[in-house]
Amino acid sequence: MAGKIKQMIDAILARRADDNELLQRVIKTKLILKGINPAKYDEQSFDDPAIIARLEKMAQELCR
Repeated sequence: MAGKIKQMIDAILARRADDNELLQRVIKTKLILKGINPAKYDEQSFDDPAIIARLEKMAQELCR
């Protein structure tokens, strides 16, 4: 299923930042610092299992 990474990033942003633009930028920056650039992924991006596992771990940490 292509685009799962994009969906996961969007879900993290929606749960954690809601509509707050500043918080969205902070979370995107945090993702970039951890090696995942949200701008790199779209609905047609290949789903790398390693990136998905890292996003699942980050989602657990960020959405507590």
